[in-house]
Amino acid sequence: MAEISHQPPRPLRADAENSIARILEAAERVFAADPSASLEAVAKAAGVARTTVHRRFSSRDDLRDALVDVVNAKLREAVAGANVDTAPPLVALYQLTVATLDLKVDWRASWQFIDLGSAGARGIDPDNIAQLDSLLQRSLAVGLLRAEVDVQWARNVYMALIHEAAVARPDDESASEWARLIMQTLLGGIGNTEHDLEALLTQ
Repeated sequence: MAEISHQPPRPLRADAENSIARILEAAERVFAADPSASLEAVAKAAGVARTTVHRRFSSRDDLRDALVDVVNAKLREAVAGANVDTAPPLVALYQLTVATLDLKVDWRASWQFIDLGSAGARGIDPDNIAQLDSLLQRSLAVGLLRAEVDVQWARNVYMALIHEAAVARPDDESASEWARLIMQTLLGGIGNTEHDLEALLTQ
């Protein structure tokens, strides 16, 4: 019997990668204007043939999943950029908040597929959730948050504040001031009142 080869899939050519990136960026714009838009509308916005989109994404659900993958990949970049494992928790949490707010504006429609997802829909990757929980746990350990605060509750409150700020924030306003408002609200609610939280935020 001939030996079966188990070679890894060949990487996409640069032009194929560029085509997929163009389709995803176009899909974000199209779905932001019309969440029910067709793959044909996405193809037209991307400047590619309809068959090109269908070759890469067999359905709207496949395309939506790919957009959620983009969000998760960029969220991983934001987590890494905030140095959540090594930076002081307050600094890391602020930097992650700024980056996430910008991400939710730049990929607003794709975030909607997470925020408004139904049962079985794709969501934020577990590793991104685990990184945020680890950061919140570090915040507890250094006394930034009150000792009795549940980490999952803190995460849910934090993510709700991120969502509300992203909805309220005009696209032309800096994420930094909205991130500061989120931090003030979060720490004012579940922060350790033994600290001068306002002073911490101005350091």
